[in-house]
Amino acid sequence: MANRSSSNYPGIGDTGEELVAQWLESTGWTILHRQWSCRWGEIDIIAEYVGKQQSEAQLRFVEVKTRNRGNWDRGGRDAITHQKKEKIWRTAQMFLAKHPQKVNYQCQFDVAIVQYCNHDDDLQENQIHHSLILPKVSDKFMGSLLTEKYQFSLQDYIQGAFEFS
Repeated sequence: MANRSSSNYPGIGDTGEELVAQWLESTGWTILHRQWSCRWGEIDIIAEYVGKQQSEAQLRFVEVKTRNRGNWDRGGRDAITHQKKEKIWRTAQMFLAKHPQKVNYQCQFDVAIVQYCNHDDDLQENQIHHSLILPKVSDKFMGSLLTEKYQFSLQDYIQGAFEFS
């Protein structure tokens, strides 16, 4: 039997997004919107980074995929279909149309892969911390977030996962 998607568990996807949002903030990004939607679709996280000069300003449109261990779609990677990319791109265009002051920002489409498991399963294997852990291993973030029932881990953050022109 295939594992159910995170959308079948209330709050699972939101918690995965919270972990990614906290990580982005810890690396200097400002979260502008969570679950920004329009008629074309929804973008999980829209983050902004403004450098010292306006030419350094950046936007990231982040799709977060939160999956249980042993899922059927490679941690959500297979769920980023051409149709999904197109919906995100069109939604990003609508966001920029509503925020014309950001139209010249460098834009990037990223994908965050979050894995969760019932922490009772892992209590014997791992020492679980009761707070967000934000260690940075080279350029790859490996953090986790513990809720009452589950442990969430950011498995991968794919910068520039796809492009549209």
